[in-house]
Amino acid sequence: MIYQFPKLEAADSAVIELINEQRSTLRHHIDQNPGRWSGFLRRNTFARAMQGSNSIEGINADLAEVVAVVDDERPDFLKEETTRALISYRIAMTYIMRTHNDPHFEINIQLIRSLHYMMINYDLTKLPGQWRPGPIFVVRDENQERVYQGPDSAMVPGLMAELAEQIKQSSVADPMVRAALAHLNLTMIHPFKDGNGRMARALQTLVLAHDGILAPVFCSIEEWLGRNTQAYYDVLANVGQGSWHPENDALPWVRFCLVAHYQQAATLIKRNQEIGRTWDEIEIVANRAGLDERVQGALMDAAFGYRVRNSRYREEVQVSEVIASRDLKKLCEAAFLVPVGEKRGRYYVAAPLLKQIREKCRDRTRAPNPYQLLIAGTILPAEGQLALPGLSPDY
Repeated sequence: MIYQFPKLEAADSAVIELINEQRSTLRHHIDQNPGRWSGFLRRNTFARAMQGSNSIEGINADLAEVVAVVDDERPDFLKEETTRALISYRIAMTYIMRTHNDPHFEINIQLIRSLHYMMINYDLTKLPGQWRPGPIFVVRDENQERVYQGPDSAMVPGLMAELAEQIKQSSVADPMVRAALAHLNLTMIHPFKDGNGRMARALQTLVLAHDGILAPVFCSIEEWLGRNTQAYYDVLANVGQGSWHPENDALPWVRFCLVAHYQQAATLIKRNQEIGRTWDEIEIVANRAGLDERVQGALMDAAFGYRVRNSRYREEVQVSEVIASRDLKKLCEAAFLVPVGEKRGRYYVAAPLLKQIREKCRDRTRAPNPYQLLIAGTILPAEGQLALPGLSPDY
């Protein structure tokens, strides 16, 4: 037996409807965007999801470094093991994105093991693609206290077979609920020697990838989980109660994920608007300076804190190395970019003007908790329905 679909209440169904409305709005905005604009949003979102999921496991990199990995470039300042871990995660997640709209695709045990191999193959001592051979414990770093013990390793194959079957029950629950249960069950089964958290989050995105409402990168809550790691740990501890307890109610976890979906969708809508405002401002100042339209993508990268390289720039705009060098030199002379380093190691970052544009267009408002929105709108009869362990009203 694994964790089962919880019985949803009226509040939960109302929040799912709010999320679906948000996702429809986001899809409309993306469909209306110019290709370069939506491509920038997609790349930014993918990088933030990678950064968020890996940061939970102590694999830390700033956004510019993660973007370099997404662009298949070597980051400047990361340790080799961190770089390899991020590259492996990118490969696994790219495969997940590629399954979108594949009518012949099926989630099964072997796929899950294969994804784990893609994600962990940089360290063969972690047994990538294989079930763990013995007991496993989750330990708190600060004091080495055991906070969770997974089920006996002999149970793992059978439990994972149940998990694969549960994912296929498309008529039983909303895709967000099925994805949340897939995440919870893999986390609690802890079927691998290492990488269980990253795999659980990737599996959640994989299930969502076949919902069909949005491209998978815009359905992921990995970025949100990276920003709310302690709350994530708290709700899993509340539901897990220290060891394998599949009889426990999964509703607090599902509600936690629904809040994450709502707030992540709100973040993407806000970010889409920020990108539009920033691009408009950059277009104005670039035209005023007499610059070719092709440089605007590089200026956007720099404005958002990414490093601009000659190789990436010429690939992106399909120009020769000579023309790329000339463009970048002109951007430095016009005080849009600042060069860093020499020769082949040189890259370019935003000059003060671009930083000012970015700050001017930034939106620092925070998305509300959708359950609290329902209370404020008197859609719900009583606040007592909304006990969400692991979440504060500030989320």
